[in-house]
Amino acid sequence: MGYPGRAVRGWRGWKGWTLLVWVAAVSPLLADGRRVRQPRCPSGCICTKDNALCENVRSVPHTFPPDNIVPCNLFLINYVLDFMKSPGGSFVHTPALQLLLFTANSFDLIDEDAFLGLPHLEYLFIENNKIASISPFAFRGLKALIHLSLAYNNLETLPKDVFKGMDALTKVDLRGNNLICDCKLKWLVEWMHHTNATLDEIYCSGPPIHQGKKINDLLPHSFDCITAEFASYQSLKFESISVEAFTFGKDQYVVFPQPFAGTCSFLEWDHVEMTFRTYDTIESTSTVVCKPMVINNHLFIIVAQLFGGSHIYKRDTSANKFIKIQDIDILKIRKPNDVETFVIDGESFFVIADSSKAGSTTVYKWNGNGFYSHQSLHPWYRDTDVEYLEISNKPHLILSSSSQRPVVYQWNRNQKQFDRRTDIPDMEDVFSVKHFRVQGELFICLTRFIGDSKVMRWDGALFKEVQTFPSRGSMVFQPVSVGKWQYAILGSDYSLTQVYLWDTKRGQLVPSQELNIQAPRAFSLVSIDGRVFLLASSFKGKTQIYEHLMIDLSN
Repeated sequence: MGYPGRAVRGWRGWKGWTLLVWVAAVSPLLADGRRVRQPRCPSGCICTKDNALCENVRSVPHTFPPDNIVPCNLFLINYVLDFMKSPGGSFVHTPALQLLLFTANSFDLIDEDAFLGLPHLEYLFIENNKIASISPFAFRGLKALIHLSLAYNNLETLPKDVFKGMDALTKVDLRGNNLICDCKLKWLVEWMHHTNATLDEIYCSGPPIHQGKKINDLLPHSFDCITAEFASYQSLKFESISVEAFTFGKDQYVVFPQPFAGTCSFLEWDHVEMTFRTYDTIESTSTVVCKPMVINNHLFIIVAQLFGGSHIYKRDTSANKFIKIQDIDILKIRKPNDVETFVIDGESFFVIADSSKAGSTTVYKWNGNGFYSHQSLHPWYRDTDVEYLEISNKPHLILSSSSQRPVVYQWNRNQKQFDRRTDIPDMEDVFSVKHFRVQGELFICLTRFIGDSKVMRWDGALFKEVQTFPSRGSMVFQPVSVGKWQYAILGSDYSLTQVYLWDTKRGQLVPSQELNIQAPRAFSLVSIDGRVFLLASSFKGKTQIYEHLMIDLSN
């Protein structure tokens, strides 16, 4: 490798050469003309006209003999003190320095302001050392620097914007390092595409997706650096057994059934305080579900109760309150456990899963004035959950039961009823089933309180197992989707709630984070003012609200 400036002489035979500088000559006379004692060659150094070679010195030499005129080349060998780990100041006595060369030293860190006081430095070579870490402000003040070499060190990454303010740079050499081309180095790729400086070809040591590739060939969009998490946002001082989010008019609302308080609690978003606040309540008894349903701009609430029967309320917008308009047949619905709403061919339905020994899961249909019983699916099976979904563009229901395997019903368009189609084999004691889609493929999450919960995929004829999850004490395995992120949240009465994220490459859910929720029973998303919130009902603790936050790993 050649260096700019006058040819380096007098250092041949040295096995290690570490620091090369240009310094200003020292004037031999004072201002009044008196001759002063001339400085000698620093201890431990050999000085010639153009060069000073120093070994085992403990600081950067400050003075040189008068015959060391500009330019002067200084080589440090086996430098004893690591000035680059200390605050700047090592070069305050050599402000005219234009070239520095470090090599074959044991430096492993370049601290901030390591080169303070070198406004004229143009060439900096830090090569064949052991540098593994560099401060973001290591090169601060080097505005005149043209050439920077950090070749053949132990660097795996570089701090973001480490070259900030170095607008004169025309060459950067990073060869011989083990650079990891992950999100922490995305900034370098972006910088390469916007700077006039050139970089020698360098290769990525990792991660696997980029290993062996030339960094010079990467583009900013080669990096997927945006991740997300659910961050605690608001805690509500009540227990709840389920949660529903809905839109009515132009506003978003959430409703929580509180079985112990005997209410359906409605909340709305406060655009000033940026929190959820109380909107209204419906008084009830042992409430398990408060299901909203909007038909022709009218809001109905299906209130399912364990005692006293279940009822349907309608929002009276003129009186600004909920009015009970209908009772649900107590002979069919004795112990409701879940309610699902859906629309088929423009007609509105809801179905109530009944978990009593004598009740019957029943489908109800809106007739323009009220809801009437449309079809009883089956009695005596103690259903705990019902899920509406479309399979091959055909309406289906999946009933979960404590006494049989999940049963799949298909809508018969001629009869306008559901016919039993099949069941899901080898899946006894499933508490609930929830579905989601990824790239057009249909998946279901099956929750078990004892045993393993599972994810299964529809293969065109039946559901096949994809993945199992240990889930002792689980009563909810809820998929939720936010933009490109597909999650599945597995709650537990005995441990932390596990949040899983769908990994497209693996075709599976992978652990994402843990949430501390006591006895979670349901999760729901609501989007307000461009923000997304996760609502988490808790049967034995405070109901929780989390905000979905995006995180840029390249920052």
